[in-house]
Amino acid sequence: MKQFYAICLLAVCSFTAMAQQHYWQQEVHYTIDVSLNDREHTLDGFLQLQYINHSPDTLRYIWFHIWPNAYKNDQTAFSEQLLLNGRTDFYFADKEKRGYINRLDFRAGNTILRTEDHPMYIDVMKVYLDEPLAPGGEVLITTPFHVKLPALFSRSGHHRQFYQVTQWYPKPAVYDAKGWHPMPYLSQGEFYSEFGSYSVRITLPDTYTVAATGLLQSGDFK
Repeated sequence: MKQFYAICLLAVCSFTAMAQQHYWQQEVHYTIDVSLNDREHTLDGFLQLQYINHSPDTLRYIWFHIWPNAYKNDQTAFSEQLLLNGRTDFYFADKEKRGYINRLDFRAGNTILRTEDHPMYIDVMKVYLDEPLAPGGEVLITTPFHVKLPALFSRSGHHRQFYQVTQWYPKPAVYDAKGWHPMPYLSQGEFYSEFGSYSVRITLPDTYTVAATGLLQSGDFK
């Protein structure tokens, strides 16, 4: 009986400690300008990201998802996933049907931030901060980016002049109580991302109609 009471006491103490832990979630705010070139099937954009550290940890780097690189070659996690599912269309696709993201230049103010490739995934990148980001601190990170849109193998791409554009900009991986979650793009299950706000300005030929989420602030439409 004494042993039973001891186990109950330990369980109550453990539950109480878990209940007292403070929940936190990182905060991100995006400002993006992007334009579509429908002759080259490319995007040219500029990202401003305000990243606020609500965690109890000091961060020295941020993992970024650069998921358009999932379409860069036949050695990505996305390509391997399609093969496992019996699809070979992407694996044998011509170079012009593939896609990528480049011209990245991560900065904090005027300081160029050092980057490091993920050891396994070419669509994930580590960006080192110029100064440690303490709990409660925030940093403004900027970068231009250029995206070559692939053919429509998955949820992002184009078929002739029809464009379905998703996961097209650099965005930070989630940092939670279990640490960083840098993950490659896959055809399902890759949408574990930080909740945030978005201000996006889209420039494209006036022959197109845009379907998107959010509230329209301004624009010229027929």
